[in-house]
Amino acid sequence: MHALNPMSASSPSGADDPRWQAVLARNAAADGTFVYAVKTTGVYCRPSCTSRLAKVQNVRFFLSPSAAEQGGYRPCKRCRPDQASPQHQRAQAIAEACRMIERLESMPTLTNLADAAGMSAYHFHRVFKQVMGVTPRQYAAAHREHRVRAELKSAASITEAIFEAGYGSNSRFYETANSALGMTPSDFRDGGANNTIKFAIGECSLGSILVAQSERGICAILLGENPEELARDLQDRFPRATFIGGDSEFEQLVANVVGFVERPTSNLELPLDIRGTAFQRRVWQALREIKPGSTVSYAQLAQRIGMPKAVRAVAQACGANALAVAIPCHRVVRTDGGLSGYRWGVERKRALLNKEQDTHPSMS
Repeated sequence: MHALNPMSASSPSGADDPRWQAVLARNAAADGTFVYAVKTTGVYCRPSCTSRLAKVQNVRFFLSPSAAEQGGYRPCKRCRPDQASPQHQRAQAIAEACRMIERLESMPTLTNLADAAGMSAYHFHRVFKQVMGVTPRQYAAAHREHRVRAELKSAASITEAIFEAGYGSNSRFYETANSALGMTPSDFRDGGANNTIKFAIGECSLGSILVAQSERGICAILLGENPEELARDLQDRFPRATFIGGDSEFEQLVANVVGFVERPTSNLELPLDIRGTAFQRRVWQALREIKPGSTVSYAQLAQRIGMPKAVRAVAQACGANALAVAIPCHRVVRTDGGLSGYRWGVERKRALLNKEQDTHPSMS
């Protein structure tokens, strides 16, 4: 008689067991975390299986299909728990579609992508957006923007970089170059050369604060403990730009930013030089529409931009924000109201929210 591995042994169910609650709800999100077996049928299933529910006293849980089979149970023919879940299969198909987009020199058609994934074009488009948070075309555009940034640093010419990144023509790239790069391609290729950036570093209740301004507007508001680290961060963003200390007019602007941090009476209305992908800019615009003193969850923010499945991508866009308080990513919290994911530290996030809620008590 074989001894049971303690990690593969079954555990009995109870009506209050969260795993049983997942089975009752047929929660597909629980698929892959456990399987349940029914003593009276000798079959084990996924949590999301649509078969008739067994009585709770007849159910046992296992960590994996192999553990259930070691216990003498056979896989359900309806939900096929011994095979990859439909969700996992879809995720794999979308991952391969992303690799296909990245691999090919020009954007594949929606039909070609759908055929490779074994789906109809309509279904593929819907599943891709659910999994990735953006459409295939938006994903391809973001990938091209990422590639052109890399190519501009190494290609022999700007034209070569544009075509190597997958743009079909110069004109198509230049239509979006300014918002994607924040400057002309030649200046970006030269590390921000020909760009003059004013900056100043001040102090506020949150520590040091750096404010920088390009010709287009405020391009960075950075928070931290060490002024030198903030200055290095700015220089890393524009390694060949010309930096000059702010004059008295610019220092007044910095004072306005500090004043807003200390007493956020309204949104910070300043001309901004916002640089990012189309998806990031969409998230950041939604952030600017959150009123001071209010918070939303990452899931709610994803819903506001019309992409309820893109919660992780929304959180990443918040983390990429380089304009603290002007683009108020500190107003986004976890679904349970907890604080996390702030690039300048959770304590600063808490302090900013407390200040806003003190100033706008009716909004909190």
